[in-house]
Amino acid sequence: MILRSWDRIKPRSISDFACFLLVAVFVPVTYIFHVTVVMPELFAIGGFWYTLFWVASLFVIFNITSNMLACMLVDTSIRKELLKPPMDAGQLARWHSCHDCQTLVPPRSWHCEVCNVCVLKRDHHCRFTCCCIGHHNYRYFFYYLVYMIIGSLAAAIMESIYLWHLHLDVYWRWSTLFTIFAPVVSLLLSPSWESFYLVIYDLTLLGFAISSLLLVFHWSIFKSGAVTRERGTRKYDRGLRGNLEMVLGKRMHLTWLSPFLRSDLPHDGVNWDPIAAFSPKEE
Repeated sequence: MILRSWDRIKPRSISDFACFLLVAVFVPVTYIFHVTVVMPELFAIGGFWYTLFWVASLFVIFNITSNMLACMLVDTSIRKELLKPPMDAGQLARWHSCHDCQTLVPPRSWHCEVCNVCVLKRDHHCRFTCCCIGHHNYRYFFYYLVYMIIGSLAAAIMESIYLWHLHLDVYWRWSTLFTIFAPVVSLLLSPSWESFYLVIYDLTLLGFAISSLLLVFHWSIFKSGAVTRERGTRKYDRGLRGNLEMVLGKRMHLTWLSPFLRSDLPHDGVNWDPIAAFSPKEE
């Protein structure tokens, strides 16, 4: 695994910086809100359920932040590899020239205008991680979305109980609607802890919605062995298990535990052959 240098990790556009800052602030603030405000009202501090949810929340927050950082740190560009065009004429024919990088690049590698480099098996540029998602960091992007969905869903359920059941007398009013639909304006006009809690609730629902939509969109492409630019095609489809292994690695059944768990990919991300050259698909 090769890590990117700092000058290639930092946000390169305003939209990248804004999306990254939103997540970098929202995730820890939501966690602190739940541990210090919501959970003590739902469970007895130190009791079994409080401890269980506290440990589970630590596991989720660890995987959200560490998978996000892994996405940003792991280099998946052509700079990672010492690229040597293949001697085989059939494989060489699938390589193409990148005008911006001024070099021959492997099949499924495309140039990113934001990162200013070609990326191996490039899927897309992720605004929230400020980098491209490709062959070597797709695993971390996948689990980042999975744990964002799990964390934001659990948080939204507990926040709903806190707001609309335990404190219904405080939040059941017309001003609450204004705060929900215009949270920043409401917080500026009437700063209070109640308004701040509603802003966190808004962001939790937004986090769940965006993460779910992204996972649904990418899953339909990912399960067929393709990337976003290849959606609708199945020329690299090795069956569901083979496609999962190509992204999650040979120890894919354990990769959900931590991004630090090593799981070698079965392909180097350089010389891709169409499905005809692979073994038959698993049904």
